[in-house]
Amino acid sequence: MGFLNEDLLERIHSRAERYDRENAFPFEDYKELKEAGYYAAFVPKEYGGAGLTLAEIAKEQTRLAKAAPGTALGINMHQIIVGLGRHMVSRGNMKGEQILRGAAAGELYGFGISEPANDRVLLGSLTEARPDGKGGYSFYGKKVFTSLAPAWTKLMTFGRDSASADVPKSVFAVLSREGGGFQILDDWDTMGMRATQSNSTVLEGAHADEDAVLARIDEGPSLDPVFLGIYANFEILLAATYAGIGDRAVEVAVETVKKRRSVMNDAPYSDDPDIRRIIATAAVEMDGIHPHIEHISNAFEAFEDRGFLWLPQLSAVKHRAVEAALFSVQQAVRACGGSSYYNSRELSRLYRDVVAGLFQPSDAESVYSGWAAMLLGPKSK
Repeated sequence: MGFLNEDLLERIHSRAERYDRENAFPFEDYKELKEAGYYAAFVPKEYGGAGLTLAEIAKEQTRLAKAAPGTALGINMHQIIVGLGRHMVSRGNMKGEQILRGAAAGELYGFGISEPANDRVLLGSLTEARPDGKGGYSFYGKKVFTSLAPAWTKLMTFGRDSASADVPKSVFAVLSREGGGFQILDDWDTMGMRATQSNSTVLEGAHADEDAVLARIDEGPSLDPVFLGIYANFEILLAATYAGIGDRAVEVAVETVKKRRSVMNDAPYSDDPDIRRIIATAAVEMDGIHPHIEHISNAFEAFEDRGFLWLPQLSAVKHRAVEAALFSVQQAVRACGGSSYYNSRELSRLYRDVVAGLFQPSDAESVYSGWAAMLLGPKSK
């Protein structure tokens, strides 16, 4: 038994197909998650939360993803920001306290980082961050894949300060929905992860005062608590969420082949040696992912001294989890046959949902590029 009780997960699971089919935001799920205290589950007890560790919230994300991947991926963005607040405070940046107290009070944090055609992602923004002369900033630009777009109350974002004397700098800040200065587009019509409703957000002068500016740092890779706090919690919790999809695919495959019978062999498909091997290969692949997630979660919370090696190692756990989950879903489809091709079947939705992990940072190209640079150094001219 975890933090989220099984009855709640079953109710969320029962609604997942409808939200996917209707391309709608799961307001009912979030109402129940908030009532269950999940917004504050990752908040330390001294700030009013349940005090789950990174490894523990990762396990909850896996359980939630088994029930409803879209809901899990959406609330995952909130938990990433809470994790950022935790890491900031642990490393001495007390501006992270506002995130922890906000989550404990019921704020829902969105994640506004990705931009169209910007493959630098967290390393540098195309969004303009204009200083107001008082330590605050106004933001102008377009963010894509902004999960929780219909419901967030606070949005963590960043932009580029090109106006100050020591530029360029990346400026990270928390925006308030009630502060305005943004437009949410109705453009989320996707293959999968439809319940996240990650609509594009156009920042049109959305303002953060000095207190809401979390950090102003050099562009590029960094061990600054804000940069690393975002990076680590994003990769670990994304890995945990996609692991849930892979786990659920194995469960669906087992349930399905036990019910189907082969006409040719007059036996359940669960007796077929080829099908047994197919499902077993998926289970073996998933079996190695969970210890990896738990190990790196515990190591990061203990903040082991790994320097910049943290970045490729964090990318690797997300990459491995997504690839394992994709393989697991594919194997489940093979085992269950043509019926899984129908949109009404859960495996069809899992297949569409898991694909989103392939392009979410860090993608395969950046993972292997980062490891090569760490092992071999920069390329010669």
